[in-house]
Amino acid sequence: MSSKRKTVVVGLSGGVDSAVAALLLKQQGYDVVGMFMKNWEDDDDEEYCSSRQDLVDVMSIADVLGIDVEVVNFAAEYRERVFAEFLREYQAGRTPNPDVLCNSEIKFKAFLEHALALGADHIATGHYAGVREFDGRYQLLKAEDGTKDQSYFLYRLNQAQLSKTLFPLANLYKRDVRRMAEAAGLHVAAKKDSTGICFIGERPFKDFLARYLPPQKGEIRRLDDGRLLGEHDGLMFHTIGQRKGLHIGGLKEKGQPGGGEHAAWFVAGKDVARNILYVVQGHDHPALFAAALEAEQLSWVAGEAPRTHWVYTAKPRYRSEDAPCEIERLGAEDCEIRFAQPQWALTPGQSVVVYESRVCLGGGVIR
Repeated sequence: MSSKRKTVVVGLSGGVDSAVAALLLKQQGYDVVGMFMKNWEDDDDEEYCSSRQDLVDVMSIADVLGIDVEVVNFAAEYRERVFAEFLREYQAGRTPNPDVLCNSEIKFKAFLEHALALGADHIATGHYAGVREFDGRYQLLKAEDGTKDQSYFLYRLNQAQLSKTLFPLANLYKRDVRRMAEAAGLHVAAKKDSTGICFIGERPFKDFLARYLPPQKGEIRRLDDGRLLGEHDGLMFHTIGQRKGLHIGGLKEKGQPGGGEHAAWFVAGKDVARNILYVVQGHDHPALFAAALEAEQLSWVAGEAPRTHWVYTAKPRYRSEDAPCEIERLGAEDCEIRFAQPQWALTPGQSVVVYESRVCLGGGVIR
């Protein structure tokens, strides 16, 4: 650090991770300012959306740390840049990942721009990820705590954004973060992690989505032979690989690929034009596996694409294992990724994120 104290604006959510991020930065000598973002207003009530309690927690954190807090409202930006796209994707029969868009459009765009306008040198968040400068460029890294690593959700960050970003939790484990919070007297040390849709919270998903996209009932058919099995409440409520909520009984027939007479049913495909949901029996049905995928809306952290026909790993969904792969075809707007082993339930709308060891190279949206 230079002799001049640098100012860091920390995005405080009211949770333990961002609280400890602010604590660490203050201990390191930064001039720390907290910022609480309010991004959802449609039904901000106590039952589902906890922003009121989160703000109370933020103020308590700030009081303990001795820092100022600014409250900003990005509800308009969130609705226009994130939620509208979220609804469009579901309407198209895909399964979007709002956290990816929320990070690139709100936390590291609207929030970053606002912080820089205030004169900040950097922003910081409680994400479990890392950033470093290497060979003249900034790299996005996996976190030390592999069980909490969030680089998957950050793959759309660019060089300009990373150059102004600090991730204080990069080398910490969650258990250590909670211990540090407790030692510092932060009452959120044991607070439950937030879940659900980014900035909207956890709520009955079907009811919530149906308020914005009127559901349309349609047929459920078996993919193998087209046999009619039942009725779905709306294609938007179902995703590839889904098992629960289909309300289909077992068929007393043997010899079906991947399953026996009472094997569970899984969503294997959608025909959006005809409003048909296709299902197969058995977790290991061949229709649920694919050795390759096409991705669009590409975003590469370095500002340029990686090499083709080079062994990388990729995560086709957040909780999937890193799978060895090659980028076989790479264009300006889309690419083809082929895996060493077939992957289960590749889902249109989800992101596929490519890594070289611990370095997140970027990725795209599965088409």
